[in-house]
Amino acid sequence: MLSNSLVRSAFGASRSRVGGLSCRVRVSASLTAPTQNQWQGFNCRHSLESKRWISVYGYTQAKALVYSRYGEPKDVLQLHKHSISAPHGTQVNLRLLAAPLNPADVNQIQGVYPSKPPFETSLGTQAPCAVAGNEGAFEVIATGSHVTSLSKGDWVVMKQTGRGTWRTHAQMDESQLIRIENKEGLTPLQISTVSVNPVTAYRMIKDFCDWDWMRAGEEWLVQNGANSGVGRATIQLAREWGIKTLNVVRERKTPEETEKLKQELRDLGATAVVTEAELLSGEFKNLVHDLTRKGREPIRLALNCVGGKSATALAKTLAPGSRLVTYGAMSKQPVALPSGLLIFKDLAFHGFWVSKWGDKNPQLKENTINDVLQLTRTGKFKDIPVEELKWRWDTECAELVGGVQETLSGFRSGKGLLRYEAEE
Repeated sequence: MLSNSLVRSAFGASRSRVGGLSCRVRVSASLTAPTQNQWQGFNCRHSLESKRWISVYGYTQAKALVYSRYGEPKDVLQLHKHSISAPHGTQVNLRLLAAPLNPADVNQIQGVYPSKPPFETSLGTQAPCAVAGNEGAFEVIATGSHVTSLSKGDWVVMKQTGRGTWRTHAQMDESQLIRIENKEGLTPLQISTVSVNPVTAYRMIKDFCDWDWMRAGEEWLVQNGANSGVGRATIQLAREWGIKTLNVVRERKTPEETEKLKQELRDLGATAVVTEAELLSGEFKNLVHDLTRKGREPIRLALNCVGGKSATALAKTLAPGSRLVTYGAMSKQPVALPSGLLIFKDLAFHGFWVSKWGDKNPQLKENTINDVLQLTRTGKFKDIPVEELKWRWDTECAELVGGVQETLSGFRSGKGLLRYEAEE
């Protein structure tokens, strides 16, 4: 019988040998420990190749994109290999399905995001580090004996951000996870991108305006960054709830590309789409006047992720007593508020950070996710465009880091998405 210390040494960083022989064991349906005879003849390697191997007593081999200091992803991200023990108590072992590459994730790596996960050595790294990524979909592959809410094969998302999702496998407590109640008809892409952008759009529309539901189709919201993940979610949710949308996008390289983007958003349900140049032009006031039937259809909510002059222009379209909610600052310019808007139009200005909101309202976050996923199942909420980066066990670190680094670069055809392809 092998002792626990010998088992640990067989899979530690020193790659020590057990009983004079080192080993690799591929586990089939049963996870029973190999006999002494089964140890014979195996060649020892700690790393995994085309298959995922499970070590003695259920140790799972994993990789994670980690950083031990702040900076550009290309300079600080590393791919770290480690072992995960079999779960016990209320622990759950997970396998990644998909994880988006959000701009906020990169800002966190750069050290400029307000939320900073703690640097720890729990993964066996020499220097304390954090696992990158805040959003993702995982599949349960094993559960501890005291787990009651999850089973093998369930799909889950993180209950809170900052848990580190850019990893092939993870071990979490069941209390940290939200189970997807019904995964039928859903894809890993849809699950992995549901908890940030759609939830942000949903809560801003619902929580910052007392809509007159008796006037469905006669009230408006206006937003910039309309082709973003939040913007696309806003368009579709507003369409379902009978709210008209005036949407602002940045011009593309050619008029043809700009018109293609406008049509793409109209196909999602956008009532009207204009460019930033049109928003800031002297004719925009007249355009709004015509769209809103000479003001008889009020614009009651503005959603701002740009800042600067764009935010000011949105505020000027609002009806008296309305609200502007800022959830991003892509231009890195402050929101300028003319005094007249505050004094004579009684406008209110708010900020919204979905991470903080979700931490304070975990059950409401789960309910919101389920609402969005139900719309998705019925075809009323469409996928966002993505640029998929396949993550296989043998994918090089440079390829993964390159995909992360591009997240903040210029115009993209879609959101970056890590898609883990397990070969088991």
